Amino acid sequence: METTEPLEFGHADRKAIYEYVERHGAVDPDDAQSELDIEPSGFRHHVAILKRDGRLEGEDGKLRVTIDAGAEEEYVSEDLEFHIRPARQEDLSGVVGAIRQVAEEKTYIEAESVADEIDHEEALLRHNDLEARMFFVATVDDDVVGWVHLYAPELEKLSHTAELTVGVLEEYRGHGLGSHLLARGLEWAGANGYERVYQSVPASNEDAIAFLEKHGWETEAIRKDHYKLNGHHVDEVMMAIEL
Repeated sequence: METTEPLEFGHADRKAIYEYVERHGAVDPDDAQSELDIEPSGFRHHVAILKRDGRLEGEDGKLRVTIDAGAEEEYVSEDLEFHIRPARQEDLSGVVGAIRQVAEEKTYIEAESVADEIDHEEALLRHNDLEARMFFVATVDDDVVGWVHLYAPELEKLSHTAELTVGVLEEYRGHGLGSHLLARGLEWAGANGYERVYQSVPASNEDAIAFLEKHGWETEAIRKDHYKLNGHHVDEVMMAIEL
């Protein structure tokens, strides 16, 4: 997936179709054609070109934005089998639920903001001229139990950086899910031209800070009393890793 080149479509209807699909995550072609009020044969023609150009794909009768993020991977520890894969639109409620549970346990402000945004937009992945948003999920028996999220504004001066959040439900920690999710997210970031990945964590979330430090992240700055949690001021720890 190219993250720094503007999307060019060559036709207004083609651009409208792409933007509609991108905004909704996964759409029924007939619903999209009706909503956009594009003549059916013209709609099919533009969809065919978007598929040919690798911008849209059709799966299970739905149109989706094409994001090349690799295949599903299976891992087996002593007493747990789990999978790491690119997220799909159908994972939205599972991802929101996992993020909210982790954020409540450990006060993860940035992740909680991500959950609010995707829940409001009702779209998990984004790839347009303004932003790129990618998720990978960890699943156990098809249930989402962890995630890694990367967000990058499509601005030239920031095109080398991406923000990351990562988390695993408490009952599934200690099996390597977090490490595999983090590695998958950073691999995707590096493959897509990002040079630096960052995130912010409340100083009170010592487990998250220790986890990131263990994987080579460094503290770049501390903003004193940036958060107010349960009536107490808490520092913001700003961490990053160079790819």
